[in-house]
Amino acid sequence: MAHNINFNEQTGKHSFFSVKEKPWHGLGQIVEGYPTSKQALQLAGLDFEVMKLPNIHRLADGTETVSDNSFFTYRTDNGAILGDKVGSDYKIVQNVNAFAFFDSIVGGDGIMYETAGALGKGEKIFITAKLPDYIKVGNDDLIEKYIFLTTTHDGSSSITAAFTPIRIVCQNTLSMALSNCSNVVKIRHTENAEQNLKEAHKIMGISNKLSEQLDGIFNQWAKVCITDKQVLQLIQQAMSPSKEVLDNIRKGATDSLSTVFKNICDNAFMYAMTSPTQQTETTKGTLFGAYNAVTGYFQNVKEYKEPEDKLNSVLFGTALQRSQTAFRLCDTFRKHGDDAFLMN
Repeated sequence: MAHNINFNEQTGKHSFFSVKEKPWHGLGQIVEGYPTSKQALQLAGLDFEVMKLPNIHRLADGTETVSDNSFFTYRTDNGAILGDKVGSDYKIVQNVNAFAFFDSIVGGDGIMYETAGALGKGEKIFITAKLPDYIKVGNDDLIEKYIFLTTTHDGSSSITAAFTPIRIVCQNTLSMALSNCSNVVKIRHTENAEQNLKEAHKIMGISNKLSEQLDGIFNQWAKVCITDKQVLQLIQQAMSPSKEVLDNIRKGATDSLSTVFKNICDNAFMYAMTSPTQQTETTKGTLFGAYNAVTGYFQNVKEYKEPEDKLNSVLFGTALQRSQTAFRLCDTFRKHGDDAFLMN
């Protein structure tokens, strides 16, 4: 399968929309202006309801029994089964309520829906929306503030809402790792799921708090000078897949490093040195630029088999982990200089 975007046979459209940007795999709807939540729901093919019914088991003697603790979920518009092994306490959160969560964050008018869609048969949905203001680094390096939400209708995962800053000039998601504040809220599909989802002030509080902190941190980093050699050291340590590799780098035993790992580091370093977005006042020869070298590698250099692989890596997987390691290294470098590369 070349993609995992849901195709709605009733409408003849793929369940995905994007504002201005080319839709996923060229599929789905592209719009010029930001839609309302109702319009976004329809454009993304998410205007369907999900219901839950108990599983029926056929016994050896041919009789059937209705399960008390095993249920399946299905779409009411086309009958597609989304999940077949959910528990009795599993609570469905309708797509319309996922959008209502976004609208309640900034009163409905300020939120700007940028992408939304459904994967598989519609068992997984995702929404990205932009908040109305931004973080400013230096004079003109702007970072937009996004909130990303994903949820499933098959019982495979929680509702997840995350605050995600993205540098405009290169569409680079700046994953962070602040010790005193997570950028993610997870809500289990239980009886209180919808009520918890309405508590949008939690994610809004997170985004306000993180925005204020990141504004200060990134502006500090943009004024901290770093040499090319130090940039490479930071990249190597941030990209380390294990403690063994990290220890070898710190010892200077680079001969023991694999060719694949060296190529990754070299490509990230090349991006740091040559990308036009890395030659700006805020990034050239700065700690902020070094951080962008790691995050930018995963989004602007590395090749992925599928766009959804990139999405998962950046928001939940390897790219997120490496970016957060880079964040911690940069913060330590700001405080301790070269000693940061010898500290745990």
